[in-house]
Amino acid sequence: MTLLAHISDLHLDGTPRATERLERAAAYLRSLPTPPDALLVTGDIADRGNPAAYREAGKLLDAPYPVLFCPGNHDARGVLRAELLGETEDGRHDRPVNTARRINDLTILMCDSTIPGREDGRLDEATTAWIEDTLADPEHTGPALLAMHHPPVPVGHPLPDSVPLTNPDTLAELLHRHPQIIAVLTGHAHTAAASSFASRPVLLAPAVTWTLVVPPRPEQIADREAPVGIALHLVDDGRIITHFRTVESIVASAAASGE
Repeated sequence: MTLLAHISDLHLDGTPRATERLERAAAYLRSLPTPPDALLVTGDIADRGNPAAYREAGKLLDAPYPVLFCPGNHDARGVLRAELLGETEDGRHDRPVNTARRINDLTILMCDSTIPGREDGRLDEATTAWIEDTLADPEHTGPALLAMHHPPVPVGHPLPDSVPLTNPDTLAELLHRHPQIIAVLTGHAHTAAASSFASRPVLLAPAVTWTLVVPPRPEQIADREAPVGIALHLVDDGRIITHFRTVESIVASAAASGE
């Protein structure tokens, strides 16, 4: 069995509030009696693409297990690549940030669904070709998870639904060609949610920074006082089950671990 922790939408902006909320998530992960096999971070790591925000994320999320990142619409591809992936600039700073990692018998595809300079998303030709090539590699046989920022389905709120993945049909066709992809993991909507798409589960991690108010309220979009949210995915024998958890404070996380 593989245990994956999943967080999203950190929106680190240099403020104590943003830092403290990520510290809560990190403390909770340290409190788990069994460490996760990997942590997935599905975008909007920095609020404005500032290099210091990525360095802070790397420091606070440093762990003895792999920490995997993909960008969100608030991120800067080149800065993320340099600060979190350790890649040197090669003059193509706007190329998609796509990475694959083998965790136990599971392939995790961290995919770039962003369009530089825009809020909505798209799986471009370079990314879809990369997914095809990666899954054709004998090193990546067996079950796979596809993680990206933008969900391929509407979530029932006008804010995230106004900046969607603009080519979900491309993803649907890809999923039909690759039945080994057992689920799609995303963020972007700032709410813990589950849906289905192309006969696969779509699992949205809650946001670290603030929570979307659902059902929609014209007078309030964001609940900034909601606790930090985390998703825990258990993958076994080609099946996935997800548990959502909230963290009220760092003290609560420490108490859970008996510190």
